[in-house]
Amino acid sequence: MVLLDWIVLGLFCLALVVVVIWAIRSKEDTSTDYFLAGRDATWLAIGASIFASNIGSEHLVGLAGAGASSGMAMAHWEMHGWLILLLGWLFVPFYARSGVFTMPEFLERRYNKASRSFLSIISLVSYVLTKVAVTVYAGGVVFKDVFGIESVWGIDFFWISAIGLVLLTGLYTVLGGMKAVLWTSVIQTPVLLIGSVTVLILGIIKVGGWDELMQICRAVPSNDFGDSMTSLIRSPRDPDYPWTGVILGSAIIGFWYWCTDQYIVQRVLSGRDQKQSRRGTIFGAYLKLTPVFIFLIPGMIAFALDQQGVITLNGSDSAFSTLVRELLPMGFKGLVVGGILAALMSSLASLFNSSATLFTIDFYQKYKPQAPEKELVRVGRLATITVVILGILWIPVMRGLGKVLYAYLQDVQSLLAPGIAAVFALGILSKRTTPAAGITGLVVGFTLGMTRLLLKVLAGGLNPDGLIYGIFVEPNWLHYEIALFIIVIVTMVIVSYFTPKADEARIRGLYLGSQSAEEKAITRASWNKWDVINSAIILTVIIAFYIYFWN
Repeated sequence: MVLLDWIVLGLFCLALVVVVIWAIRSKEDTSTDYFLAGRDATWLAIGASIFASNIGSEHLVGLAGAGASSGMAMAHWEMHGWLILLLGWLFVPFYARSGVFTMPEFLERRYNKASRSFLSIISLVSYVLTKVAVTVYAGGVVFKDVFGIESVWGIDFFWISAIGLVLLTGLYTVLGGMKAVLWTSVIQTPVLLIGSVTVLILGIIKVGGWDELMQICRAVPSNDFGDSMTSLIRSPRDPDYPWTGVILGSAIIGFWYWCTDQYIVQRVLSGRDQKQSRRGTIFGAYLKLTPVFIFLIPGMIAFALDQQGVITLNGSDSAFSTLVRELLPMGFKGLVVGGILAALMSSLASLFNSSATLFTIDFYQKYKPQAPEKELVRVGRLATITVVILGILWIPVMRGLGKVLYAYLQDVQSLLAPGIAAVFALGILSKRTTPAAGITGLVVGFTLGMTRLLLKVLAGGLNPDGLIYGIFVEPNWLHYEIALFIIVIVTMVIVSYFTPKADEARIRGLYLGSQSAEEKAITRASWNKWDVINSAIILTVIIAFYIYFWN
């Protein structure tokens, strides 16, 4: 990077500082303000935060790397704008009526206290040991690669990047709470988009145009069954992404992540009203159409340029950072580095804030219900600091295990999602789903999911012809996920048949068909024809994408 790049990066950081100071000065010391920005967020902040929170290391490293190694296979997960629309159109009214701070708190309203505690523990542990750890690790790797700096004062630049990222993000999250997280996303999102689109355009020009890119990638087989890197729908015998698993499997993960995970839904809970929350999801769905083009396709471009001998990839995970280092002119490199910094900081900030909210609301306030507002805010800040410290302590473990652990952590989502998704779906769709069925579904889903994860780690010691290996380890990860989802659904239906129903008065308004006339009127007044038109445009783009890349 040259002087102009550093100036551009410095201006971006200055803008972030100004926004954080404003957020700190304008907030109040109440739990609603600290954790949900006073429930006064507008569609712009909600949508930008949904997008910026989602774009993290799995995109900068994983998605671009997937594009370079396997082509279009991972695009299914990035065409989930329709699931963000599902969050806005189906779930927002239920969440708004419940007035909850957290997703586990919603489960307590719909089911029982045990469901709330179980989901809180699962969420907290997975955030600290997976999402925080992976983001911090990838941040150190990416910045070391982009800056091209091996060490400073004898210290590996990886450590400086990783720890600096955690400390800076933790500082403004602790001080500014949810308001700082939301409004820094408004600054970070356009910077990320402008920088990444620049990489895309320059990459396509460098490779010789879109047709040349497609020709190079179509010539590369992705399996032994006739599919290439550009194939979106692949043979059912494909070992990684069979169409028989990827269509429903990606949707189950997406449903859990976009509609029920605290990490994303907390942005919607902060909305001023149903209209702002829903429009925030529509804006977020528009933004969600871009990652395929600004990360996955640049990964394919990096592969094509490597094939042409223009650049040299040091492994597929270096695809995006290599393009940034090799292709961008003066000034733009600083802008893109700012975008990378924005993506990682926004993801971390959202994780820190969501983790603090889960701990404070689902544990501390639950066991100390009379705690004053200022005490809850103080506990929230201490919880954030604790997560920051745990993130730093986890860095050496992540670096020591590297890509091996990274691969296992990506697998975790497919194992956590089915049980949680099933419990939320049945809880909202049917009043017949009982409290006992809710906690049973969570326990069964988590137990069977973690059993597979543990056995995969120990797979070297198992008999590959044995029954346990054949049931838990051998199946394709997407097929296992779908089977697990079906098992949890069936289990919950059976348990519901034999156990007492929840009191209808207690869960009124929390499942389909139970809304009062007044509640229905409020929801109907919160949208108009433009919300429908914009939602239809998003769905049309997704369908057109599938048609173009079907084979």
